[in-house]
Amino acid sequence: MSSNTIDQNRIRQFFFLLVLFLLGVLLFLELYSFVPAVLGAITLYILLRRFMFFLTEKKKWRKGWTAILLMLISFLVILLPVGLLVDMLSSKVSYVIQHSDEVIGALKKVAHNLEQQYNITIVSDENLNKFGDAIAHSLPGVLGATFNTLSTIFFMYFIVYFMLVKGQDMEDKLYEYIPLRDENVAKVGREVNMMVVSNALGIPVIAFAQGVVGLIGYLIIGVKEPFFWFGVTCIAGMLPVIGAALAYIPLIIIFFANDQTWQGIAMTFYGFGIIGTVDNILRFSLLKKIGNVHPLTTVFGVIIGLKLFGFIGLIFGPLLISLFMLLLKIYSSEFIIKQRDINKVMEN
Repeated sequence: MSSNTIDQNRIRQFFFLLVLFLLGVLLFLELYSFVPAVLGAITLYILLRRFMFFLTEKKKWRKGWTAILLMLISFLVILLPVGLLVDMLSSKVSYVIQHSDEVIGALKKVAHNLEQQYNITIVSDENLNKFGDAIAHSLPGVLGATFNTLSTIFFMYFIVYFMLVKGQDMEDKLYEYIPLRDENVAKVGREVNMMVVSNALGIPVIAFAQGVVGLIGYLIIGVKEPFFWFGVTCIAGMLPVIGAALAYIPLIIIFFANDQTWQGIAMTFYGFGIIGTVDNILRFSLLKKIGNVHPLTTVFGVIIGLKLFGFIGLIFGPLLISLFMLLLKIYSSEFIIKQRDINKVMEN
């Protein structure tokens, strides 16, 4: 009788979890377009929660007005500068396309010179033209897909307002409903907080530092539209692996193709020697200092995050990898080690 009751309970539990899982999948698919807004809200909440708790619990400020004040400050400090930078880049899309033609022409010239000098075939004109067309057609789409964020920003702040106002209740509910021991829930919370702070602050700081260093060099060397290339360097500096090289390599090619030899040499040394060094030093020191994040976690996490979530994936891609590793450790401590202890007790 007892065994039959247990089996019925397991069957009921299985169907309940199945319905819960299917409902969760349905909700996720229908609300997938809001995922960047939710992730952005989580980012802002983690960055602002300490100030929110201090002002409301220590200073006894009203929660609603405090949340609005912090949201306004975050908009002015974080989103407005990014928006201005993006607006500058968006207004220069035609300029980028024009320069993409220059880069392709420069590549053709450099390739033909090398082919004539060494009697080899590097790349055909047809492939270069296809590459140029791909750049020209993809740039507007990339900018539009990445930075078409008015609705995302609206929903992000709509969500973060309620997260800030109900922050303590929300965190208490998470502790209650997450099926882990409290100490493991605390580990997950610390990991999420560390990774979000590390990437939300570290990656933009590194990209901006590269942009400033690049701008100094662009002004000295005599790059046309130096502030435009400053914006390109900042945006490219957030991307993994290649990073700011997406900005200074085209400049090097253009200089050499236009027979501006000394500018090309100077840009080569400055780009790879100075801008690239700033990236390596800060990425391997600042990010590790802020959140003790392994560089490989950052690189592969950003690659995954950009594909899954778009621009906000710069923050949450590395977080996915770190959480995966952390959950493996928690699973081991929650179940495997615990089961081993039970087996030892039963053997004794």
